[in-house]
Amino acid sequence: MSTPESVNGPATDDSAPEPPGNGQLTSLSTVAARQLATTTKSEPQMQAITSRWLLKMLPWVDVRGGAYRVNRRLQLSVGRGRVRFEQNGADDVKVIPETLTELPVLRGYSDTEVLKEVASRFRVREVRAGQVLFEAGQPVTEAYLVAHGRFTRYAAGPYGEEEILGVVTDGDQMGDEAIGQSDPLWLSSVRAECAGVLLVLPWDVVSEFTDRVPSLAAHLEAYAERQRLPMNRKGEADVPVQAGHVGEPTLPGGFVDYELAPREYELSLTQTVLRVHTRVADLYNDPMDQTRQQLRLTIEEIRERQEWELVNNRDFGLLHSVDYTQRISTFTGPPTPDDLDELLAMRRKTKLFLAHPKAIAAFFRQCNRRGLVPGTASVDGHEIPAWRGVPFFPCSKIPISPQHTSSIIALRTGEADQGVVGLFQTGIPEEYQPGLNVRFMGIDSAAIIRYLVTAYYSMAILVPDAAGILENVQIGRTAE
Repeated sequence: MSTPESVNGPATDDSAPEPPGNGQLTSLSTVAARQLATTTKSEPQMQAITSRWLLKMLPWVDVRGGAYRVNRRLQLSVGRGRVRFEQNGADDVKVIPETLTELPVLRGYSDTEVLKEVASRFRVREVRAGQVLFEAGQPVTEAYLVAHGRFTRYAAGPYGEEEILGVVTDGDQMGDEAIGQSDPLWLSSVRAECAGVLLVLPWDVVSEFTDRVPSLAAHLEAYAERQRLPMNRKGEADVPVQAGHVGEPTLPGGFVDYELAPREYELSLTQTVLRVHTRVADLYNDPMDQTRQQLRLTIEEIRERQEWELVNNRDFGLLHSVDYTQRISTFTGPPTPDDLDELLAMRRKTKLFLAHPKAIAAFFRQCNRRGLVPGTASVDGHEIPAWRGVPFFPCSKIPISPQHTSSIIALRTGEADQGVVGLFQTGIPEEYQPGLNVRFMGIDSAAIIRYLVTAYYSMAILVPDAAGILENVQIGRTAE
């Protein structure tokens, strides 16, 4: 006969304690314990802080008078700008008349009524992908404004191959350089790489205007005359020199002329008013000073905006101040090593590239496709990716367009190299950091302490080729 233990298992002791039930604790909880503990805290964190390499890498010039004047040699050649358009439908595209002065031949022309009439004579022409607009050696019979599209300039090489000379994109123009020539010929061929829209002006319309409008004829003649003056390869007024002579010939003489209206850069600013309640400032300062932490994060935000302005400000920002002769477009869309080499070839002593992190990734994807391994450059103890020894610095302030394109900026820096310099002023009242001050504004009736935080800054490009831009950089992945 089996015993109860063999049938029902081991006998139990009714005096043993029951295990804790639902919600019952046998020791002090961590929530309660923390009420008696000192918490270790971090300083307030901020996600929007970036590396701000542009502010670090720019040489900063102390501007004592609040303005910086850039003196240059007299420039005889007129720079090329970009015209703008307004569109009210697929077939209603018009050039904005005032922007016609961006064309070198119309730079400085002030008769707005004539400009409006010239603008009205442009006609819209749609082109298909692969269409050749004109070929090298053909007479120039029309002037073109590119409203939309991508066009390749090319010529026949010495052995019959096709040589790509450049890319023409939105806002560019073709044909206006023929003004003042008796029988102008196209120096290169142009082909549409995609469907596009052009505004076309026949040359006989230009002749009609010059016959009918004396002011326009005089302006064009003055332009043509100026272009015939001796100038160096950069378009500056030439200084006559003689070399390789023997004996005692009479040497040519001359002088170096200066621009009579040089550009002056006034210091811009970013400001905000920091408000702190006196109760917070008085009582809640252990272990961290609340006012100091508020000020630290406020200054971080101001410095972020300062870098954004140095890139995007329409008056002095890089994206708007770089000369149009120093802007090139990518050949195929994504940024390739060939594009970066072209950008480097446009200036001497390029010190750095600035690009959105996604544009940098797009460039390295192209390197991977070609089996290339870019090098690095050591900058302040950091190993920075580089191309041809020029470091690539990320700058998230460079925008990405809705078409998923961006820009890559190349800079030569420093006054000694006639480069790009940052401008600020030190020694300002109540200075907290170089070029930034914090001024006490008083306490109002609500017991709020107010501080005025101000940063003063600007940027100057000393000569046009100190900065260049690779535009229309596609950052999206392409199908393999």
